Amino acid sequence: MTARHPWRIVTAWALLTVAAFAVAVAGVGGGSLFSRLTSGDPKVPGEALTGREIIAEAEPEGSSFFLTVDGVDLRSPAVAAAARNLAAEITAVPGVASVVNPYVLPEGPTSPTALSFVAGQSLDSGGFMTGTTLRPDLTDADHDRARAAVEAAYDRMATTLPGAQTAVGSGSALVSEITDQIALDLRTGEGIALPLSFILMVVVFGGFVAAAMPVLGAIASIGGALAALYGFTYVLDLDASVVNVVTLLGLALSIDYGLLVVSRVREELRLIAADRPARELTRAEIGQGVSRTVATAGRTVLFSGLTVAISLAGLLSFDAQIMRAIGAAGVSIVLIAMLAGLSLVPALCAISARRLLGKGTETAPEVGVFSRLARSVRRIPWVVITLSTLLLVALALPTLSMRLTTTGAKLMPIGSPQRDFFDRFDTDYRQLGLPAVTVVAETTVPQATQWATASVAGLPHVVGTSVRQLDPTHVAVSVALDDTDLSDAARSTVERLRADRPAFPTWVTGQAAALADFTGAITSRAPYAVGVVVLATFVLLFLMTGSVVIPTKALLLNVLSLGASLGVVTWIFQQGHLQGPLGFTPVGGIDSMLPPLVLAFGFGLSMDYELFLISRMAELYHRGEDNDTAVEHGLQRSGRIITSAALLAAIVFSGFVVGKVLIIKQMGVALTVAIILDATVVRMLLVPATMTVLGRWNWWAPGPLSRWHARHGISE
Repeated sequence: MTARHPWRIVTAWALLTVAAFAVAVAGVGGGSLFSRLTSGDPKVPGEALTGREIIAEAEPEGSSFFLTVDGVDLRSPAVAAAARNLAAEITAVPGVASVVNPYVLPEGPTSPTALSFVAGQSLDSGGFMTGTTLRPDLTDADHDRARAAVEAAYDRMATTLPGAQTAVGSGSALVSEITDQIALDLRTGEGIALPLSFILMVVVFGGFVAAAMPVLGAIASIGGALAALYGFTYVLDLDASVVNVVTLLGLALSIDYGLLVVSRVREELRLIAADRPARELTRAEIGQGVSRTVATAGRTVLFSGLTVAISLAGLLSFDAQIMRAIGAAGVSIVLIAMLAGLSLVPALCAISARRLLGKGTETAPEVGVFSRLARSVRRIPWVVITLSTLLLVALALPTLSMRLTTTGAKLMPIGSPQRDFFDRFDTDYRQLGLPAVTVVAETTVPQATQWATASVAGLPHVVGTSVRQLDPTHVAVSVALDDTDLSDAARSTVERLRADRPAFPTWVTGQAAALADFTGAITSRAPYAVGVVVLATFVLLFLMTGSVVIPTKALLLNVLSLGASLGVVTWIFQQGHLQGPLGFTPVGGIDSMLPPLVLAFGFGLSMDYELFLISRMAELYHRGEDNDTAVEHGLQRSGRIITSAALLAAIVFSGFVVGKVLIIKQMGVALTVAIILDATVVRMLLVPATMTVLGRWNWWAPGPLSRWHARHGISE
């Protein structure tokens, strides 16, 4: 079909791509893709979520908006009058539930309650805060009107008090700032990746026509990816960071597959044309070359796409909705990239076949830099294995000290309005924030008070407790600490409260508790996810090679390279190295979502290169070449593709590194390091070295499996 009707396929892809971009940008009656994204701490079923839901049901709250005013005399009657007038104006707005600042409370700004709304709880600080809460029962339209009116009143405050500095912050504004930055980072990443990838492919292929085909396939995949993500927003709460991660993954894979297919088409056409000029190729010969490519390299693309999709499908095993969302969206996007590699790129090659070969049809040499590298490695395989393994283990060591955290407003860089607002909130108005730990108890207020006084107040780092009635059967015990919400003190307090329960049922909640539930859920489900991925990958590699040794070795080498990648990320982002060149501020840990995402995406990309290399070696071995010759020729024929694909993928993920959102930057560094290590140390050194040592045992399988593969196996 691809070889016979290429124009139909290209036209269909062009129409689908335009429609996909239109859907993502304009939407289908429900806003654009980016307007439908969410942001926040990851949630999993557990007692932290249960406790939060009990509180929310008993004390439903609407959206809150805050205004800070600085640089004023807090004892001035003019400031007091302006603050009271502001509160009165906002109170008159339909939909407003409450307005609080130091000057509307009965005892004025000197009362203990009012001082919570004064910066640093000192009248000499020159700063105060006004907080507005909307009713929780507002419709979306009424909510938007009320918010606009409140923000307009906040804006007028700056002109009411000459010389005052004001800032507005809210949870919705933070989400909006993050999603806007995600969209900007995506455009920046694509703006870097696509032009640089095209330039590099011009160098690799020696011409614009061949270089354009993988890029066109990538553009089609990006459009399909964005449309797929838009569809997922109707069934899942899709975090803003998902868009960058899965879209650029689709871009990287599309370029990889395009590179492989275009290279193989040129190779097949050179063999068909022999020494004839490219212009003498007939349509039948072009069709034959494209068909051979789809039957050989296309099979590699198919296996690679399935392997990457399976690695991402492992995320569906987790309880966290965000992991399932990334897994589902990632699988869809990988399949789109795979389809583009199997249909669009071969069709483009069929249309431009004669120009693909340029002026010559010379056959690629059997001897080159990669075959010489294979021979060099073959002379000292144990030295190569030892040094390469030591390097990867050394890079992986910082992983042992990895500390997981949730970043919240710290996703954004210092200097962004909402990041600076909430940093200031945590510093000067910390007493207004939620308590570090809250215990929801199914008991009475007297019993909860007795327990809080006798058992909770004496715990290390606890500086105070308070008890309030939630509903007829539940009370909330707020626990104030002398440290931040995600500090070691908060985490140890959660552990103590969960280990030493009172006689009545309790649910410990708060940021540290939610993080503990999230990491616990990931840890408990990880064996199932890993088991699915390992089993499926093993089966696919066995079907391709007929060996049980090669899949086992590939899985072990992937563990080494991914461990090294996580170690480098820990060294950089947790320990604070390279923060100047990379443009970030350390937060004392790694985002809790990063390790499972890096393992899933990094594993898929690693297996991508493994299949590129092993498929060629297996093809040559099954044609009759001995092990060493198959390794040498396989590395020579696929080495340039792998290194070029890795360099292109590194360029793609550099778009993550220059982004502003912290987890995206961490993901970019992790995947770039994983790709570089995998394509150099692992594929160019460890694979040929281990295959040299194992010799013919590389291709071993137990007798029954070997006979089964001879009858039913799939190989190029």
